[in-house]
Amino acid sequence: MNDLSSEPKAPQDRPPRQRKPDWIRVKAPTSKGFNETRKLMRDLNLHTVCEEAACPNIGECWTKKHATVMILGDTCTRACRFCNIKTGMPMPVDPLEPEHTAAAAAAMGLEHIVITSVDRDDLADRGAGQFVKVINALRRETPDTTIEILTPDFKGRMRQSIEEICEAGPDVFNHNLETIPRLYPTIRPGARYYASIRLLEEVKHHNPLIFTKSGIMLGLGEQRLEVHQVMDDMRSADIDFITMGQYLQPTPKHAKVEEFVEPKTFESYGAIARAKGFLQVASSPLTRSSYHAGEDFAQMKAAREAKLAKEAAKA
Repeated sequence: MNDLSSEPKAPQDRPPRQRKPDWIRVKAPTSKGFNETRKLMRDLNLHTVCEEAACPNIGECWTKKHATVMILGDTCTRACRFCNIKTGMPMPVDPLEPEHTAAAAAAMGLEHIVITSVDRDDLADRGAGQFVKVINALRRETPDTTIEILTPDFKGRMRQSIEEICEAGPDVFNHNLETIPRLYPTIRPGARYYASIRLLEEVKHHNPLIFTKSGIMLGLGEQRLEVHQVMDDMRSADIDFITMGQYLQPTPKHAKVEEFVEPKTFESYGAIARAKGFLQVASSPLTRSSYHAGEDFAQMKAAREAKLAKEAAKA
């Protein structure tokens, strides 16, 4: 059961919600493209993290026929303090999900697709097998589509899950750290910071050609030097791509926003990340893991090719 779902307070007893600054506000989605994407997801019985996590960029992305498919159902077995996805006992895994995901990618003509999932600690393989099936279905149906996965930590089965998924050959393997180590006990209590670092390090050991990616939220009470340390930890694991975005409180029962970080601070963090050697950096209030993922992948691939050419010229 979701440990966040305490008895709701009466409206007059709730603390006032913080007013969002202008730079974090977005228009409500109303376009034809948005409605077409939503209908396609419903027709194929697919879930998206865009909806389930209340992403602020859903209007822009769905208008462009971009969506992040969330496999393994819509119910998570954990209850992180930042996440709006519902928690409870999940339904059985849908055997048609891989084919439906591939059908959605084909219908939208996607050049790049992002696949994520809820945590499924109830499954023996923690859901790794479904990631493999989805990747294989996409390779059959849309062989030219590049594939980015955003996975949970596969708690208790990490190494075997990584090996199985890497054998299927995603182009990008993403796993978010979400926040700084100090805040894990309150913000991400079901996970371990250094286990998440090790997961992405294992991906590189298993297949150095797969791009690795991770992200953190800002505005939860982290200090500047703590963010710098997270960057260093990521680089020590040879992570290629870092994303940094503003945390937004989904409901009054979730962790509150400690600070709305100004755009210029995000720009500063981005400059520091680039100086530390990341191939790709996305740092802005509205940045999310899959926001502009296709364009970012193309830039990251070009950056790697330029780096390798430079190294070869020196040899």
